Amino acid sequence: MHTNSDKKFLASFKLSKIQVALFLAFTLSFQGCLGGEIICEDLPKNKCAFAIASSGKRCLIENYASNKDGKMTTEYQTCRTSEVVVDGISNWIESDECIRVCGVDRNSVGISYDSLLDSKFVSKLCSPSCCLKCPNIFDLYFNLAVEKGVFLPDLCEVQQTNPHRAMIQVANALRAPDSNYFVALATAASPGHAPGPDHASGPNAA
Repeated sequence: MHTNSDKKFLASFKLSKIQVALFLAFTLSFQGCLGGEIICEDLPKNKCAFAIASSGKRCLIENYASNKDGKMTTEYQTCRTSEVVVDGISNWIESDECIRVCGVDRNSVGISYDSLLDSKFVSKLCSPSCCLKCPNIFDLYFNLAVEKGVFLPDLCEVQQTNPHRAMIQVANALRAPDSNYFVALATAASPGHAPGPDHASGPNAA
């Protein structure tokens, strides 16, 4: 049974792609940016993940291993500039509060959509404290999801009503990158629309 608060929150996700884009752009424009120039390669590891350089490109942590005398030495990590450009924001170090409420990790290596397969993570990402107050992080996963044919607000709606079905749907979308799961995610929470086991399994399902 959903409370009135839950219903209002679910309703907030029934937005068009254009509305979501405008919301993100509007919110980001009011976020404070750090003074000075941020260069990813100059950032310490504990400030790298989810940071945005002065160029507007996202920073990421990468693993490296040295080769000495023909032998691979201990792996080390460094911060570097990715090719992912963020519209409307630069010079950004994500706050500890947003890292916490969104359930992300400052030690995350690279940029990946794999976290969207974790129901607990999606629950935190879709919480009002994250999606409405931490647009940098929500924008990152919004775009990662779109690349795989998943509309994140729809996924958040399904997550609220049927977490297990949401994970099946997003798993199938990630396995079938050419498929469009916008409609499937939007209808999965509605009685009579949830697909059975045969329909939920993609061509590459185990």
